[in-house]
Amino acid sequence: MRGLEVRDLQVRFGSTAAVEHVDLRVPEHVVTVILGPSGCGKSTLLRAIAGLEPIAGGSVRFDDVDQSGTPVHRRGFGLMFQDAQLFEHMDVAENVAYGLRRHGWPADRRTPRVAELLELVGLAGFGPRRPGTLSGGERQRVALARALAPEPRLLLLDEPLSALDLALRVRLAGELREILTATGTTTVFVTHDHEEAFTVADHVAVMRGGAIVQHGTPREVWAAPRDVDTARFLGYASVLGGTTARVLTDAFPALGRSDAVALRRDSLRADGGPLGATVARVAPGLAEQRLAVTLSDGAEVPAVAPNTPPLDVGDAVGLSLVPGTAALIGGASA
Repeated sequence: MRGLEVRDLQVRFGSTAAVEHVDLRVPEHVVTVILGPSGCGKSTLLRAIAGLEPIAGGSVRFDDVDQSGTPVHRRGFGLMFQDAQLFEHMDVAENVAYGLRRHGWPADRRTPRVAELLELVGLAGFGPRRPGTLSGGERQRVALARALAPEPRLLLLDEPLSALDLALRVRLAGELREILTATGTTTVFVTHDHEEAFTVADHVAVMRGGAIVQHGTPREVWAAPRDVDTARFLGYASVLGGTTARVLTDAFPALGRSDAVALRRDSLRADGGPLGATVARVAPGLAEQRLAVTLSDGAEVPAVAPNTPPLDVGDAVGLSLVPGTAALIGGASA
């Protein structure tokens, strides 16, 4: 196939298996995000794809050619890490041009390529500046431009936004998606942040315990987590099974049927909807009231309500389900 194919990949540190029998396909021009908690093996997998970690078994193939014995510098892959790792003694333009010089690009091609990349990442005119004068977000943009400059066959990004503050991460994730779409670069992106993953990705692979436990489009993964652990990692506040799942699916037939239903904190709204409940706790907020409500089977679930009228413990409420905020977990129990 055109693109990256990882087959039965295994990485071990002594007797510890860091990556276990992983299969991963990243077609040409596709952005795949490996999403998982700290310690799940996602960065180790990325480093093994790059050739920075020895593999204990399996293979890494690109465009149907086995890369397992190919040195890092001959794979034609671009790398970008959490730390921008800029050369402080070089200006921005020299940093971006670094890989071009190493790949033998002549000066008459390097200069316009650097200008093109700086414009692409929103740093036109920044060429003469030193890295020490840049903000964290600007440094990461320079690192991205440097990684993209030699036109890598595959771009590998290891938590490139995690050191930035939340507002900047959100903005840069959207911009990164636009840049990767514009360049058509085949990309593997590693992160622990599901919102970041869903913003950037064409395809998401959820990783846990050294293995990929689920894969699909962002919409597919969000709408149907494979199991309870995945649902909770993706940010669902409650995973309800048994009688409670039936109470919910009876009240909201559009959900369909499942052994378990995952809800966000704001999935249920006390606005006169069809699901009856009783207020168990109230926490007033600036924009809305945060509730814990008891359903007919005795289960307690989170809900929200408008600030007016104020609700009290013991009040009867009718709940509606906010579309797109609940997920079915087939075969799971909670």
